[in-house]
Amino acid sequence: MIENLLVANRGEIARRVFRSCRDAGIGTVAVFSDADADAPHTGEADVAVRLPGNAPSETYLRADLLIEAAGRAGADAVHPGYGFLSENAAFARAVIEAGLTWVGPPPEAIETMGSKVESKRLMAAAGVPVLAELDPDEVTEADFPLLVKASAGGGGRGMRVVRAPGDLAAAVESARAEAGSAFGDPTVFCERYLETGRHIEVQVLADTHGTVWALGERECSIQRRHQKVVEEAPSPLVGAAMREELFEAARKAAKAIGYVGAGTVEFLAGPDGRFYFLEMNTRLQVEHPVTECVTGEDLVARQLRIAEGDRLPVDPPQWTGHAIEVRLYAEDPAADWQPQSGTLHRFSVPGVDAEFRIPAGFGLRLDSGVADGSVVGVHYDPMLAKVIAWGPDRTSAARRLATALAGARIHGVRTNRDLLVNVLRHPAFLAGDTDTAFFATHGLATLSQPLASPETTRIAALVAAVAGAAANRRTATVQGRLPGGWRNVRSAPQHKRFAAGDVEFDVRYVLDRAGLRAEDHPDVELVFAQPDRVVLDLGGVRRSFAVARHDGRVYVDSALGPVVLDVVPRFADPSAALAAGSLVAPMPGNVVRIAVAAGDHVEAGAPLLWLEAMKMEHKITAPAAGVVAELPVEVGQQVELGTVLAVLQEKESE
Repeated sequence: MIENLLVANRGEIARRVFRSCRDAGIGTVAVFSDADADAPHTGEADVAVRLPGNAPSETYLRADLLIEAAGRAGADAVHPGYGFLSENAAFARAVIEAGLTWVGPPPEAIETMGSKVESKRLMAAAGVPVLAELDPDEVTEADFPLLVKASAGGGGRGMRVVRAPGDLAAAVESARAEAGSAFGDPTVFCERYLETGRHIEVQVLADTHGTVWALGERECSIQRRHQKVVEEAPSPLVGAAMREELFEAARKAAKAIGYVGAGTVEFLAGPDGRFYFLEMNTRLQVEHPVTECVTGEDLVARQLRIAEGDRLPVDPPQWTGHAIEVRLYAEDPAADWQPQSGTLHRFSVPGVDAEFRIPAGFGLRLDSGVADGSVVGVHYDPMLAKVIAWGPDRTSAARRLATALAGARIHGVRTNRDLLVNVLRHPAFLAGDTDTAFFATHGLATLSQPLASPETTRIAALVAAVAGAAANRRTATVQGRLPGGWRNVRSAPQHKRFAAGDVEFDVRYVLDRAGLRAEDHPDVELVFAQPDRVVLDLGGVRRSFAVARHDGRVYVDSALGPVVLDVVPRFADPSAALAAGSLVAPMPGNVVRIAVAAGDHVEAGAPLLWLEAMKMEHKITAPAAGVVAELPVEVGQQVELGTVLAVLQEKESE
């Protein structure tokens, strides 16, 4: 029996496992890096052990420190979560050799499936359909397009799509570098790339007594950079006959390696309905909540009981309804998915029925690793939370999820929230037409458009000005007695300036006993104004706006859509000016490669250097043709947001 469990992970992952442990009466041990000292997961466990440092290589990827932490805290078992060392056979062996219970599959199964090259050969021998492996040095022009993949690991890291032979060498080099950094193994291989494939996976559970469940399939086709963004169960593509074939293939895969515990067998389905083995994740998946909702099965609780030797019932549970999950990331989809960092001042999703557990009935579930005041750093994956809607059918689940996301208050960092809502409301998604080319087909620029219209943003600027005036009147005084903004004669309109992206709004208004008179909004009437809430009558319709201020920004939330405004200062700070042609870091990160030197001539779009941040490489390219005038950074240097990376002197046009 497990008495005290250490979770060798962080954030939402650790919190999810802790919840099932509490239900089972099992004690919990958290581990935390210095960056996670104040993270929610650190405070939720019964005890927590510090892992000195910040980078994963110093902390969560140190098997020796994790096992030492288990001993210091009196843990008798280790759950790896997902990510980090969850698919590391050496870590699993070390845990077992230390006399601890390993909540996961046998190390031999992890090892077998850890190499995508060897696992595909084994699956083919077991009768599971696979895509042929291609050696990067032996591919021909007829093999394109190709997908270069890291043999070890996953999550989109070490993966590159190559459509032309001339691009292969650079893609292989880049994939090897990223795979070596992320997984410690630079081995890559190639396989045929299906431009419009469907990513279908089967959840399996196996006990030590020979019972193997195929618990249901999930569709995870909507992806960015080969990382899943939207997941659902069941798949809208899979019919009864295909489902039985998928389940049989998944059971064969699990039995071929003597699998025990929770795992996922992933397949790629082509337009013709045929499917091929991609990989087996020998761990719990990020998207496991959708399976939990439709089956009523707590997968973490099952993992724990299997690790204690329990038997699975002969038959798996039946499904009820449809569940959809989205991954809420701190990133800017419109800027090539750049990850974002900073303080998350406010994080609230309306209508949540359950956290880290299956709702009592159809409803909304939230699995989050953050809370108000959490700091989103540069050392870890930028996922903030998973939001899951479970409904009687697919349409109702999508509607519930889109409405909750649109009404969420997320202040402090840019996220992919608007993109997620636009996807969930898109006709193609609602029709079940969700292949891996979804973003390319429907246009990322269109899908990432703000939920708030330009007119809503204009109204929000007025709301920000009125709320600011209310705050001034409440807190400021003139000569110790009169409220701020007080006038004894009619004066010129008040003047405030805000910016939403590249668009500035010049708000001119008069606010006195007669009410609100705004120059650009003659039909707007003020009903109520407080620093944090403004109610306006817009053409006979009353609308309420919530207002918050953090770090020089104003956040205006309403049913019309969320708006973020920067306060434009009356006088510019001359010290903030940059030299013409300066390229600045779009995020904090580490310079891992540099492709140019000072004095080099470059063309528009040419790579200058690469930053590594949040476990991914990000390419910095030349915005125009020119000469590299300055290159003030070097490989290995840690840079902050806004650091000048290069100064480019553009070529003069003829």
